[in-house]
Amino acid sequence: MNSNAHKHDQSKRNPALPAGIVASCVTPFSSDGKLELSKIQPHVNWLIGEGVNGLSPLGSSGEFTALDSGDRQRVLDAVMDANAGRLPVWGGTHHYSTQTTIELSKHAQRTGASALLIVPPYYMSPTASQTMNHYRRIAEAVDLPVIVYHNVTLTNVDMRTHHLLTLFQEGAIAGVKMSNAEPDRICQLLQESGGALRVYCGVDSVAFEGLCHGAHGWISGIPSIVPRAARRMYDAIALRHDLPSAREQWAILSKLMRLQFTAYSTRGDGAHWFSVMKATLNMIGPPVGEPQPPIQPLEPEYYPELRRILTELGYACSS
Repeated sequence: MNSNAHKHDQSKRNPALPAGIVASCVTPFSSDGKLELSKIQPHVNWLIGEGVNGLSPLGSSGEFTALDSGDRQRVLDAVMDANAGRLPVWGGTHHYSTQTTIELSKHAQRTGASALLIVPPYYMSPTASQTMNHYRRIAEAVDLPVIVYHNVTLTNVDMRTHHLLTLFQEGAIAGVKMSNAEPDRICQLLQESGGALRVYCGVDSVAFEGLCHGAHGWISGIPSIVPRAARRMYDAIALRHDLPSAREQWAILSKLMRLQFTAYSTRGDGAHWFSVMKATLNMIGPPVGEPQPPIQPLEPEYYPELRRILTELGYACSS
């Protein structure tokens, strides 16, 4: 317990958990679905040039579910090489199996990752207490800060505020990426932890409110595809406390958020959030390929609106 307490104390001031904008690196694929590791270096350089405060490979945007363990390790190795120590890197080491998660986490530690981003075990819907034990076992096995990727929609596991605070107090976790459509979930965590737990806005629809509540950062779609614009809004709220300016910026960014989540919010047809992400990156940055099927490239009818939004945000778009 003493070692856990020591880990807990260190996590609160650990530079591995930066305030600001953390970009979810995407995984480049060729047209036949094979990894294109050579495209990771220019992608990482572009993200860093855009002003992000950290990198997070192998999250949802890294299509980790489409990769076996070996490919996940190769992607993380490539990101670490591309980053070359410039920014903190949160390795996505999630897996349904606790043992495989631990193996991936140990690999991330060996590569020099700064922290781990781990979604709860998916598909089998373990209970909250079973999920808490999953995180405890990971914390016992590795000596890196763990960020819970709280994503009820895609895992069907909902650890409530008291579950997360218990894990934090035990030293098993150091932060939470809150991908929940209820802004008050962010507010609760910040209030009840006294701001000690690092809490990040994990879905764009609650980013404005979450940052106004005092979230430590923002890691989701918008910071990963238009980081410079996301950084401007973060700075306006968190550093300058300039709410009028932030509202003006969100008036544009929210258009991108609504386009991104057309299908997600209606549970029907429309633009898929990840199709929008890769289309955007291909339009304004180094090419990153298309999503792995079954997710398809963005449909042509959405490109004119996407181009208008990106131009309004100050980006030059390729044809």
